[in-house]
Amino acid sequence: MPPQEALALARQKSLDLVEISPTANPPVCRIMDYGKYQYQEEKKAREARKNQKNIVIKEVKFRPNTDDHDYAFKKNNVLRFLEEGDKVKATVQFRGREITHKEIGFQLINKLLEEVGPSAIIEFRPRMEGNTLTAILAPKKPENKPGKKQGQVAAQTQ
Repeated sequence: MPPQEALALARQKSLDLVEISPTANPPVCRIMDYGKYQYQEEKKAREARKNQKNIVIKEVKFRPNTDDHDYAFKKNNVLRFLEEGDKVKATVQFRGREITHKEIGFQLINKLLEEVGPSAIIEFRPRMEGNTLTAILAPKKPENKPGKKQGQVAAQTQ
C-alpha cells in the first residue's frame, strides 16, 4: 500500500510505522509500538549480557626456591581457580643470580603442569620473558553426561 495510507492506518491505531527492510523492492514496513519494541530489544540484550561469563586471568607466582608446603598451597589455589572457570597464569620470578639456574624454574613449572594436567588445558607452554618464566592454563570444558538426561527421559516414558 502507499506510504501515506499506511501512515494514516498506523495513526488511527495509535501506533508507529517502522521501516523494516529499506533495501527491499518495495520497502517493507510494519505497524507497531516502537517504544515497546525498543524496550523488548533492550531486555533481550540485558538478558544476554547476564548469561555471559567474563574470562579472568588469575596469577600465581612462584620463586625458584619455593618450599614444598608453599608450592602445595599455591597448586591448590591453581586448581580452585580452574574449577571456578578462570584462566591461570603461573609465573616463576627470578631475582639476581637466580637467573643462572633457569632449569630449577622449568622443573618447578613442569611439575605444576604435570600435577594440574587432568583439570587444565595448557594454552602457553612455559617460556622465558625477561626474568620471569610463564605458562598459561585454561580450565577444561565440562563434559556432558548423556546418561543423566537419558535416564530422566526413560523414567518419564515408563
